[in-house]
Amino acid sequence: MANILNNILSSFFPAICLACSDKLMHQEQHICTKCLHNLPFTEFHKHHENPVLHTFYGRVSVANATALLHYKKNGLVQQLVHQLKYKGRQEVGAFLGNMLGKSLQGELSYQDIDYIIPVPLHKKRLQKRGYNQVTTFGKQLAIHLEAVYIEDILIKINNIKTQAFKKRAARWLTAQHSFEITDTEKLAGKHILLIDDIITTGATLEACALALQKIPNIKISVATMSIAS
Repeated sequence: MANILNNILSSFFPAICLACSDKLMHQEQHICTKCLHNLPFTEFHKHHENPVLHTFYGRVSVANATALLHYKKNGLVQQLVHQLKYKGRQEVGAFLGNMLGKSLQGELSYQDIDYIIPVPLHKKRLQKRGYNQVTTFGKQLAIHLEAVYIEDILIKINNIKTQAFKKRAARWLTAQHSFEITDTEKLAGKHILLIDDIITTGATLEACALALQKIPNIKISVATMSIAS
């Protein structure tokens, strides 16, 4: 009976690809096979020349850094992030976290991660949106890396406007002094994986890392869903 009802519902409300909006085939989930094959994976964590890591050189000490996908305007990745961030489709985060988590499992530099911490939203923005767009992403990473996901230890104290279209200098200035740690003892001597949805100039992640670096003997790595091309 359940299968019959599901088939009837699928006929009237077919599942669609979150990247291209085409109807999904029976065996497909969230993203169609065509879009899945066309996703622009970076695999930066597998290469010595790592553009994400280079972003932070001379700015903040980061042990490892990677991004799962290349983000381009009007591309598949932009559509996926939009569905996650503004349409509440949190299964996108879980899907991408699962993909990156499986890939990082084979990398020695990510084997000793203790905690996974998201770039936080200000409490007013979190209340308005209802969720942090990287929560499901982080939780899936935590499963694969056998780490603990925590989102109440790095908090945002300034409710500044979105930084998406600001230049690097302006982004850096507005991000400074925007984050603080609620429990420094818990993170002392730990390896932290700081996560976000997209990295552009790296200003926000840098500000978070600078706040975390005040903790004794902390080690910081970075992983994002995407990096702007």
